[in-house]
Amino acid sequence: MYFTTISEMLGTNGEKIARQAAKELDYTFYGEEELFKAAEEMGFLSDVKKMGEKGPAFLERFFSEKPKIYLDRLQSVIYEVAKKGDAVFFGRGSQLLLHSFDCAFHVLVTGSMEKRVKRVMEEKQVNREVAERVIRRSDHDKRGFIRFAFDEDWLNPHLYDLILNTDKLSLESASKMIAVGARSEEIKFCGIDSVNSLGKLSIQRKVEAAFLEAGISQQHLFVTVEDIESVRLFGFVGSPEEKEKVNALVKGIKGIKNIIDNLVIFKLSTGGV
Repeated sequence: MYFTTISEMLGTNGEKIARQAAKELDYTFYGEEELFKAAEEMGFLSDVKKMGEKGPAFLERFFSEKPKIYLDRLQSVIYEVAKKGDAVFFGRGSQLLLHSFDCAFHVLVTGSMEKRVKRVMEEKQVNREVAERVIRRSDHDKRGFIRFAFDEDWLNPHLYDLILNTDKLSLESASKMIAVGARSEEIKFCGIDSVNSLGKLSIQRKVEAAFLEAGISQQHLFVTVEDIESVRLFGFVGSPEEKEKVNALVKGIKGIKNIIDNLVIFKLSTGGV
């Protein structure tokens, strides 16, 4: 099992290249539509749609945990579909979500502002001013999303194994270069351990999202995924009712069959705050 992640600067033909690379490699392609379909099957389509690739507005981040819920669910979807086998992921922070896997090959598609503007003008049938604004908004949104989700700069070259400038590269040339890189001996096959890791990461995100949505503080509550069917709860809760609520939430998450409850009931002090 292998993964290729492809991120783009708008106006560089990144998505077209990603789709062509998936065909070259005979991998399943996961772009916006495919991930939304997977999210719908998992029961939280609207949340993933709302997150997209935009950092949440400051006030929403300050007063609400909703963006974090959406993010946890988006990440859970990516981990879940990755378990299914060879795949090309287009955007959505996949380059960071799968960065620790040796079986993943990460690509950034770039280009000069001039070339990007011309492509957007042609594709969207807009004038130069609108094209420039669309590109700058896209760059801003992606920067905000990656900063919020991972505290990282999305254009950091160290996140990628290959950076392609499409000013002089055709779709065919770029996709072939990606396919050659993805098939290199240095990209290791993902075995059963990697599949298990993906399953555990998916469950972890589901549990975190469930707690946030239910308004359960995770300041003193901790979760470890022991295996793809078992979760251990430990730390402190404030009452027997809260302990029961936590267990019921975790028990209701699809895929979890066993709960190891090491929670301690302890009335926590606010410490004068």
